[in-house]
This record gives sequence, structure tokens and C-alpha cells, in this order.
Amino acid sequence: MAEPWLSATPAGVRLCPLVDIAESSARNFVLAMRAGRFHGFVVRRGDAVFGYVDRCPHAGLPLAQTLDDYLAPGGSQIVCSWHGALFRVEDGHCVGGPCAGAALTAWPVTVADGWIVTA
Repeated sequence: MAEPWLSATPAGVRLCPLVDIAESSARNFVLAMRAGRFHGFVVRRGDAVFGYVDRCPHAGLPLAQTLDDYLAPGGSQIVCSWHGALFRVEDGHCVGGPCAGAALTAWPVTVADGWIVTA
């Protein structure tokens, strides 16, 4: 039986130092919890971070077919590598593709003492 697909994590989990994610790039995180595994990713913009559950609202698949490859060329939008849906980094809202009008599920993250942590 497959593990459930989790859509949230507890607050206060240290993910990595902010400097481990390059400016205007993204990184995948998988957290093993008692109830199953959580799959998410974080996009960095300067000192700000934006986290999302790694699941496309169109097909329910992880967005990236290649590890950490969540951004469209130029890094201005999140892209689903399966069907080309485009999402705004700041709020996860789909602005193009098969799920236009839908949104990614936010994963609350923040920066504290130079570390990206769940909020």
C-alpha cells in the first residue's frame, strides 16, 4: 500500500541554510513523517522564500521531472515540466496552461537566523 501524500508539515523544521539555495532558484525537500512522506519545494528570491507542496493541481504529479528543476527559463515563474503550466512564484497562482485559475498548495516557510524553516 502506498504512503499517503501529505500536504503539510509541522512548524519549526530546519530545512537548510538560505545560502544553500542560489538566488532565483529552487530546491526540493522530502520529509519523512509518521503519517507518510511530504514532498515540497522552496523558491528563493533574495532573502525571501516561497514554499509549495510538490504537486501540480492539474494532474496531481510532482512538478519537476528533474531534481530541483522547478523554474521556467529565466527563473521568473514556476513551471510544471509535464504539461507546461506556469505559476507565479509569489502566490502559486496558475497563469497559463491546463490549470489556469488554480493554484499550488502553499507550504509555509520562512527564514530565521539564516536558515529556511517551516512556519
